[in-house]
Parts: sequence; C-alpha cells; structure tokens
Amino acid sequence: AITLFFRVDTVVITGEKRYTEAEIREVSGVKDGDNLFLLNKYQVIRNIAEALPYVELEETRVQRKLPDTLLIEIKECGDPLAWAQDGTVWLVSPGGKIVEQRNTVGDYPTIDGCRLLAPSVGTLIALDTENDTRWQSLLELLAALEEAGKLGEVNAIHLGDLSCITMDYMDRFTVKLDYDADFAYELQLLEMSIASDKIQDNMTGTFDMRQREDGSIHFRQNVRG
Repeated sequence: AITLFFRVDTVVITGEKRYTEAEIREVSGVKDGDNLFLLNKYQVIRNIAEALPYVELEETRVQRKLPDTLLIEIKECGDPLAWAQDGTVWLVSPGGKIVEQRNTVGDYPTIDGCRLLAPSVGTLIALDTENDTRWQSLLELLAALEEAGKLGEVNAIHLGDLSCITMDYMDRFTVKLDYDADFAYELQLLEMSIASDKIQDNMTGTFDMRQREDGSIHFRQNVRG
C-alpha cells in the first residue's frame, strides 16, 4: 500500500532568497510520482546544498505532509565576505563555506592576512597548517558577529598579525581582539563602549580589547592633523 499510494504530487519550497523555486526543485532530484516514504530526504538536502552553495546543509529541512506533499525549507547563509587571492576573489559565508568565485571584491567586506589552501566553490575554507589557530578563531568571530547581527558593520578582518585579529568596524573604528577571546562577550562590551557617552558620533579610533588585567577597554582616538 505504501508503494502504491503517498506519491509526490506537490513540492512546497520556503526560505529561498538567492535561488528560485524552480532551481531548487530541479537540483533536489525529486520527481513527480516519487514515493514519499521511500524518498531519502537527507539525500535531497545534500543534492540541494552541493548544487547551490549559498544553501546551508545543516539548517535545511525536508518534511513529508500526507498524503502527497513534500515540504522543503531552505536556510541560506548570511551575507558573505570577500577573500582576494592570486587575482581571484572568493566569497566566504559566515560559516566558512566558499559560496562564489568572482573577479572583483565589489562592496563586500574583506578578509586578508592568510592564504587559502586549494579554494573551490562549495568547500569549507582551509589554510596552511601553521594557520589552524587563526582559521578557527576567524570562524568563531564570524559566528559571533552573525549571532549578534553585526556582520553588516564589518568593513574588513585582518589575520596578518599573529598576536591579534584586527577588524575594521563601522567605517570608524579599528578593533583588536585576542585569537582566543570570547568573541560574543567582547562584542557586547564593544557595543556598550560605542554607545557610551565617552564615544561621540564624530569620533574615530582604535579599541584595543586584548588581554587586560584591569578588565577595561582601551580606546585611542584618532587625532586629526
């Protein structure tokens, strides 16, 4: 009875932004008449994520709705950052996945200071072995920025200094962070500092948030010449 009934007649796709429903349906591998119960929904998710790089594998869901409907809920990654290398620009999602190859940086925030190892669209970023610590710290910082809704404030992230991560922020500030910092906590302190009465709207400067014995945040204002 299961093989005779409960066949796919309708596919409902939600959550798409960059891709059309037709694109998602085509790469899903789902055909009209496929059996709902025999359908491997995890393979459907893999098909979509492999063909459409902006789709997040772990956050995409497929559900069956009897008697004849398949529900596909797409989760696309947040806005990417640009990583320029050897004349090619790789767009990297906040989760560290390379989602696109381009010729120019455009308006995307940038990452620099390390070299990508064998970059290709659809793969996670990898760095030289000696840069493993920076790779992990970068992903943790991006996750914290995305969770706080602050990725849009980032202009650039620099990994060239082995002693700290440097971030260009809000077109006004330089932020220095330890690689092993609790980035979620540090971002909260940063936002509180920016919102305080001590930081005026026309100020620019550097927040040094590296290890500090007194727990304070050091801000050095840029002085106009």
